Parts: sequence; structure tokens; C-alpha cells
Amino acid sequence: MSCPPIPDESLGFLLTDATRAIRRRFEQRATELGLSSAQWRVLVHLLRRGPLSQARLAEFLEIEPISVSRLVDRMQEAGWVEREPDPNDRRVKRVVAKCKAHAAFENARQIADDLYEQALAGLPPGALETLTDALRRIIINLSDSPEAQNDR
Repeated sequence: MSCPPIPDESLGFLLTDATRAIRRRFEQRATELGLSSAQWRVLVHLLRRGPLSQARLAEFLEIEPISVSRLVDRMQEAGWVEREPDPNDRRVKRVVAKCKAHAAFENARQIADDLYEQALAGLPPGALETLTDALRRIIINLSDSPEAQNDR
């Protein structure tokens, strides 16, 4: 009995491989800033949402709280973030982006924009919009949000 072929061109594999390629290239280019892709993701969440607890960061990043703690430790040592007491709960420390993070954000954003331009080169007109809409739909379809529940 023969086994079925391995689906290396499946949607899941293609999405994973594309994400890995983008992350790897970003890390190559962002080394001049001293940022890993994981640190970049932390900064984006902090700069978009403001100070966050480590537990909330872990939720947004979809990683374990202990991993966030180690990541924040390294970022604090490098001067990207600091921990401060939460004004509503003295047991909680919030992670706050420091001036260094704000200053580097535009440089990292430019690296990301250049990378996406390179990644999307050669796509036909309208393909980016179609791809973006399709990815949003996938996220909604697989989300536990009320919007997803209403859409089903």
C-alpha cells in the first residue's frame, strides 16, 4: 500500500513558508537596529496600544508568558522598554516603550515596507487587495470574536 503524497503546496505550508521567509529577511535587515522580529512585534504592539502588562503582550503575541518575560528582560537590558507599576493594580507591571523604541520605529517600519515591496514584486494589479481581503476573511472565519460568530 502506498502513502498519499505530502501536500507541500498546501495553503498551510505556503503561508508558513512565506511568513518564515519574511521574518528571516526582516531579521537580516534589522540587525543594524539591534532588533529581532520578536522584539519588533513587541514594539509594534506597545506603540499601537500603549503600555501593556506582560500577560496581555503574551496574548497578543500568542506565546507563553515566560517567553514574554525573557523577551522583555532582553529588551529592557537593551534600552527598548521599561517596566512600570500599573496604576490600577500594584501587583502588575506594565511594559512601556522607551524613547529609543520610538526613534527606531520609523527605521524598522521602512525596512518592513521595503521588504513587503520586494516580497510583492511581480504580483498583478489588484492581487495585493485580493490577498489582503482573503487573509482577513481567513482570520475572521477562524476567530472566536463576536464578528466571526455573526458572520457564520
